Amino acid sequence: MSAEKTPTPDFESAAARPGRRTPLIVAAVAIVAALGITAAVLGGNDDKPSGTGSSSIAEVSGGSDSTKAATVLDRPFTKPSLVLTDTKGEKYDLRERTKGKPTLIYFGYTHCPDVCPMTMSNIAIAKKQLPKADQDKLQVVFVTTDPERDTSAELAKWLPAAGDPSFTGLTGEFSTIQAGARSIGIGIDPPKKENGNVVSMHGAQVIAFSPTTDQGYVLYGEDTTVEDYTKDLPRLIKGENP
Repeated sequence: MSAEKTPTPDFESAAARPGRRTPLIVAAVAIVAALGITAAVLGGNDDKPSGTGSSSIAEVSGGSDSTKAATVLDRPFTKPSLVLTDTKGEKYDLRERTKGKPTLIYFGYTHCPDVCPMTMSNIAIAKKQLPKADQDKLQVVFVTTDPERDTSAELAKWLPAAGDPSFTGLTGEFSTIQAGARSIGIGIDPPKKENGNVVSMHGAQVIAFSPTTDQGYVLYGEDTTVEDYTKDLPRLIKGENP
């Protein structure tokens, strides 16, 4: 999915897609002069399989006039203090398990019709271009914004198909997840039902954390391509600016 970019100061909405009229929530990337990108995603009915739904929408607000996909933050984010449950049903301490490792963090959900699976797929394809040693270093963490439906078992089934079996999937209490997302400038709302559909509003940013400082110093929007990640991952793994 692609989105038209608009000047950052205005935070104007990108051109609406046909049939996509759900209001946007713009995630405030506080304390940094950075790109704010939020996806409003309408999932399918509860009885539809993950990744489907003809009523799906995804709109983006924000943008940058830079030709680079990456936004290097002037004031990096502290890694969220999140202790959640992984795909094996075991406790996962985000800070402890990813300490000193290059880490990409993304908040999304398995019933997302386009933004989430595309983001995971793009990162997975780019990761496969890395030398094996670097592939082993890179940590990709997917935190659900819809924990009621996204159980450990559901994440374990979805992540290998949408991205890579090595990706870490986390679930837990929504309030804990929401607080962790907000701490790195990503806004998410509790999933809600509208006309028989489940609506999940969530930020579409990918935040890269340095292996040398454990700080979130680079931000990517939902229109970041495979080529962008392929070019930047070798530097991110070293803790360098892309």
